[in-house]
Amino acid sequence: MPDATSRLRIVGVIQARASSRRLPGKILKLLCGKPMLEHLLEGLAHATQLDGLVLATSVDTSDDLTEQFARQRNIACYRGPLDDVALRMLRAGESQHAQAIVRINGDSPLLDPALVDQGAALFRLGAVDIVTNVRPRSFPKGQSVEVISLAALRRAVGSMTAAEEREHVTPFVYAHPESFSVRSFVADEPRPEIQLSVDDPVDFDRCASVVDALPVAPWQAGWKACVAAYDSLDKVATASVVR
Repeated sequence: MPDATSRLRIVGVIQARASSRRLPGKILKLLCGKPMLEHLLEGLAHATQLDGLVLATSVDTSDDLTEQFARQRNIACYRGPLDDVALRMLRAGESQHAQAIVRINGDSPLLDPALVDQGAALFRLGAVDIVTNVRPRSFPKGQSVEVISLAALRRAVGSMTAAEEREHVTPFVYAHPESFSVRSFVADEPRPEIQLSVDDPVDFDRCASVVDALPVAPWQAGWKACVAAYDSLDKVATASVVR
């Protein structure tokens, strides 16, 4: 077990921008009385494998409030290109002197910090460029964890040529197994069909209903409890239709 001075520095990088196409401003929209990003930050505060946290947003004026939100909560903020997310993530990691980053989506208010810790702990075992629970996907959307070394991300960004590759960051890595080593972890109870992230107003309302249904905060409940709440909502909706 490495001592504190030799510990690999892994930083959580939250990619978030206000100019979402389907639900503009969703990251700061109040979800059960708190900005959506607030729910995510509360959970990440309990991820013991993270050595830092930075909010990676854009230089567009629409994200002035995003930066203000980060500053008010003493969270580091890096502002980079609006559409070149890969470069923005890389520079955000570099700004925090990270050796590896955990890529975290700002539209995932129910993210279980235990999964972040699981991914980071696996990465610390070494000999890998990226640890992922996205390929193959077995966890719900909104519970995605990707831990990638800065060296690997730097190589990937330098080789990307398509705008889509730069927007979605990691598909380029998965598409080149000859150049990047990948370690995956999967759910013991796979539920890849579940949507626990927020892409549109329907997703937002569903996440709010899940939070309301939980007896404790989502980060305390864990992803399986969030799935159980999601399933219960579906059963109630189905029963209402049957009546």
